[in-house]
Amino acid sequence: MSGAIELPLVRSLPANGRDHATLLQELEALRVADAEWRDGRVFSLVYDPGHAHETFLREAHGRYFSENGLNPMAFKSLHRMETDVVRMVGALVNGDAETCGTFTSGGTESLLLAVKTARDRARRLHPWNRRPEIVLPESAHVAFDKAADAFGLRIRRARLDADKRVDVKHVKRLINRHTVLLVASAPQYPHGVIDPVEAIGKLALKHKIPFHVDGCVGGLILPFIERLGRPLPLWDFRVPGVTSISADLHKYGYTTKGASVLLHKSKDYLQDQIFIATDWPGGVYASPTLPGTKPGGPVAAAWAGIQALGIDGYVALAKQTLAAADALREGIRQIDGLRLLSPDNMPIVTWTSASDDVDTYAVADQLEARGWHLDRQQDPPSIHLTVMAGHERVVPEYLRDLKAAVQFVRENPGTKSQGNAAMYGMMAKVPFRSMVKSTVRGIMLEMYGPEGGKNQGDPAPPDGFVGKMLAEHGEKIGRALDTYQRLRARLKRGK
Repeated sequence: MSGAIELPLVRSLPANGRDHATLLQELEALRVADAEWRDGRVFSLVYDPGHAHETFLREAHGRYFSENGLNPMAFKSLHRMETDVVRMVGALVNGDAETCGTFTSGGTESLLLAVKTARDRARRLHPWNRRPEIVLPESAHVAFDKAADAFGLRIRRARLDADKRVDVKHVKRLINRHTVLLVASAPQYPHGVIDPVEAIGKLALKHKIPFHVDGCVGGLILPFIERLGRPLPLWDFRVPGVTSISADLHKYGYTTKGASVLLHKSKDYLQDQIFIATDWPGGVYASPTLPGTKPGGPVAAAWAGIQALGIDGYVALAKQTLAAADALREGIRQIDGLRLLSPDNMPIVTWTSASDDVDTYAVADQLEARGWHLDRQQDPPSIHLTVMAGHERVVPEYLRDLKAAVQFVRENPGTKSQGNAAMYGMMAKVPFRSMVKSTVRGIMLEMYGPEGGKNQGDPAPPDGFVGKMLAEHGEKIGRALDTYQRLRARLKRGK
């Protein structure tokens, strides 16, 4: 990322249509502040399939640029392609002849639909259950929180073991007569570990509760990691008790955004995903997914893209991805002051500080200054890397910059109380999360309010509670919060 957008804000529709060539030039000018993903310095957001495959995807997407999957009878081709994609991915995750599902706009929609389906299934089979609950790991994707908020369910969170997998014993204790869905991740996003799906599957069978495996990250790479001979725990439809799986095609499927699938064990579960309205003056309305209009481009690009790569192409990409991730893990292990939170055999690499004189967020600031786009995490403070095939070429440079950043932070201890390091550090430690929520809400309002886009680039430090604390009592509050965190960790270990 560099600079700020210099074009003035557009505040109203122009009276006269503007020149096409000029607008295309301005589109390119708007990119100036964007993350530079093509050079391998972004470890999330965009999954780079390489220039040739990207060009092919653009062509396939463009062929169905205007078509609308809202009405499968009007555009039978899109319905056929959607069905083909569902069957292909279903076979990859060891579904059978009964496996079915739908194409969605991304992982968030897939997870929203998984929750909505579980709720509606409970309404149909257990109408007495007036306060449905979901049991999920602390590490489960926040889209489940969004779904629970939207569809009126309560979340019960199961803690993680030392290896960051969900504690199955805790899951068992949280299950009650209101539980309508169990959740596991394969892998979970923050640390890249696969939850104990087989053990949770046994609980799902025993209590007759639907069980969703969030394979949004892993769905299109874990099958190929397994083909490479790397040991993996069972996580898909081979596990008895698993009733639905989500898998994003625009991640390791290397298709265009947005593209995901939600797969169900059978039509018995799919039926509760479908929305039907019969009394609207506009006619009977039925929809299996959340949006009405369904763009044809992503469906066509997914249908063509995954077939263009085939099993051999995906195995090759997985091999490159693992080579890059392995090299990153080995290099990080050699840097004094850092430790890994993620396991081997996964495409996710997460590292954190292993020393009091190395502040994770301060190291992140130094890496960002060197042109790397970073995903900062909390509890504990850590840096997340979603590794892809294209990253293999930048691993040496990343490790060189990371080592230099760690050395700089050690030699300049004040960096932890400056810039983004101070802001992220305090926001991660403040025990009253409502204060953090208020601060973040303020930042989002600035970004999307009436003047949104005026200050292009990174948002300014918060001017709410966290911002005032940073400005007036930064170091003192930081030390107090460090003490609080250590005490909290001791109490947690003592449970």
